[in-house]
Amino acid sequence: MHGLGDVRFFDRVAPLYDRVMPPADGEALVAGLDHATRPIDRLLDVGGGSGRAAAALTGPEIAVVDASLGMLARARNGRGLSGVAGDAGRLPFRDASVDAITIVDAFHHLPDQEAAIREAARVLAPGGALVVREFDPEHPLGRALVAAERAIGMASRFRTPAALAAAFDDAGLDPRIVDRGFGYTVVGIRRGG
Repeated sequence: MHGLGDVRFFDRVAPLYDRVMPPADGEALVAGLDHATRPIDRLLDVGGGSGRAAAALTGPEIAVVDASLGMLARARNGRGLSGVAGDAGRLPFRDASVDAITIVDAFHHLPDQEAAIREAARVLAPGGALVVREFDPEHPLGRALVAAERAIGMASRFRTPAALAAAFDDAGLDPRIVDRGFGYTVVGIRRGG
């Protein structure tokens, strides 16, 4: 499963995904988005699948970007969201054209995480925020999740909050670790804003 990572799995589970997954943590996303130094009118939910995270947000124009057509169909038909088929490592958007990007519970599935961070930095306008909600592989529940995803054959690659913050800094984003735990939030603000 190279290239687009675990896409085939998500195409298969799309019909059941929202029934088994808890809602996204809207409060954590808003806390992360509050770090932006520009108004958030246009937001991309990258790796947004069925629109679970987008559904937890109100206000901006939101487009769900995902490589799984099955999951995008759920976002469009089940939630009425705008959906764009795309690869996080090659976002189909102009430079500095969006105010915020969220990646919720999906970053570990991206096959080229560095490219995804660079692309997020490219399409964010100065002062815009990249908000990533992820799972800490050093937390006891995180260790169990890592083992479970490996056991079912996923190519997941988890990072600690500090490692993700360092990668954001390398890509020209001002990193902030907003919260820690099994699920954590790291924000990167596009410099120059």
